[in-house]
Formats: sequence, structure tokens, C-alpha cells
Amino acid sequence: MKTAIVLTLAILAQAAGDTLLSKGMKQTASPDHSWISMLHQAVTEPAIWLGTVLVIAFFLLHAATLSWADLSLVLPASSFGYVVNVAFGHHFLNEPVSPLRWLGTLFICVGVLVVSRSGIRTTEYGDGSSSGGGIERQAPR
Repeated sequence: MKTAIVLTLAILAQAAGDTLLSKGMKQTASPDHSWISMLHQAVTEPAIWLGTVLVIAFFLLHAATLSWADLSLVLPASSFGYVVNVAFGHHFLNEPVSPLRWLGTLFICVGVLVVSRSGIRTTEYGDGSSSGGGIERQAPR
């Protein structure tokens, strides 16, 4: 349950952060300005700062889940963020999303569902203790 909650928070932070970064960069980008001017606008844009903070929060939450759950579960489950990004882009940025793109996001959802049905666990050492990070170690011969 802990993994699902933290992954959900991570996915939402990542999608919100990416959406804010996209919005902020689109507001600063202009073909009339030099790259130095655009960089200055980007540094002073609040949406870019907030987006960056949220992407950092995603990274920290994602790293935390990797400390107690298998990479083979965390990575596919966190890919559900792609679906949330498409929905956020469509809803908050008014981006057009074609039916084919929605079908692709549906395939991602199905893949996440299949992976999530495999169960949440951490890899165990040969002595039965947990490996926190999911890396299996072999016993000396």
C-alpha cells in the first residue's frame, strides 16, 4: 500500500511539474528574442521554478520507492505518468490529442495493470533477509 501511495504522489508530481515546465517554456519562447533573452525569461518564470521543484519531488519519491520495491515493478508502474501527462497536456495546455495517441495511452494502462497484478515485493537474499533496493546478491561459493 505504501508503494502505491508514494508512486501515485510521484506520478502526480511529475505530470504537474512537466505541465508547468511546458507552459512556462512556451510563455518564454519567442522567435523574436535571442537565446540569452529567452534564458533570462525562463529563469524568472514562476511556472518553470514550480515545475522544477515538482520534478525534483518526483525524483525523490521515485528514489524512495526504489529503496523498498523492485525496479521491475516501480519503473513500469511509474510509466503510468505518461498517461497522466497526456491527460494534463490535453486538459491544462489545450493540446490536441489524436485518437491514435489515446489508444497508445490505453496500451500503457493495460501494461501497468498487468505489471501491478504481479504483486509488490522486494528481492530477498539467500538468507531470507530483504534487500531494500531489489538487487539480488549471490552467496559466496
